[in-house]
Amino acid sequence: MNRTPNGEQEFLNAYTPKDYPSVALTVDLVVLAVAGGVLHSVLVRRGVHPFRGGLALPGGFVGVRESAEQAAFRELAEETGLDLGRLPVHVEQLATYSDPDRDPRMRVVSVAHLALLATDGQALPALYAGSDAAAAEWHPVHKVLESPMAFDHASILRDGLERLSGKLEYTTVAARLVPEEFTMTQLRTVYEATWNTPLAAGNFTRKMLPHLHDTGRKSKAATGAPAALFTATERHIHPPMSRPGTD
Repeated sequence: MNRTPNGEQEFLNAYTPKDYPSVALTVDLVVLAVAGGVLHSVLVRRGVHPFRGGLALPGGFVGVRESAEQAAFRELAEETGLDLGRLPVHVEQLATYSDPDRDPRMRVVSVAHLALLATDGQALPALYAGSDAAAAEWHPVHKVLESPMAFDHASILRDGLERLSGKLEYTTVAARLVPEEFTMTQLRTVYEATWNTPLAAGNFTRKMLPHLHDTGRKSKAATGAPAALFTATERHIHPPMSRPGTD
């Protein structure tokens, strides 16, 4: 007859985790940035099985003494050379992926993170492949989603794109993808790159102006007239922006 433990410590001493099915925990990262009017994501070329040679999101297993966020930052640095602690970036959890068959090796649950990296709209940070990644490169998001990817990473990337696309409608999150002070054109380019469609400049400016702060400063343009520089408020956009094709 099994005796009920008298206290919590006695219960813990008798507890046997191996009596339960083991589940591994990983992290995956959707890192997005805009350059040349195109939304890009960091992808790696897998150097090991399974899916050797396939495109994948950067990520890996969570260490026994790590949080999911700590593992995400570490894996990204190891596989791509990107140190999010040194870059202007916004990071948030995207979703948890737990389909029993998502990984052919064993039962693996992944906590995906979305990282929005600020750029000047012209250049992307250099990447350096490491760990089990054979290569690390920036890929145009809308184009690469037409190709197969390892595991369920195409679905995760698509969810990351949809998270950003949706939040652009009702928040000023686009400012996370441009410098702290930005021009209206830089901000509109983020919308166009994410939604993959051109927007009318006049309508966009009228919609966004109430949610921006005019710094009173001008950009130092190499050609053309200097443009006003703005910073973003934290207010929600109301009424929301209308995303083309969703009406």
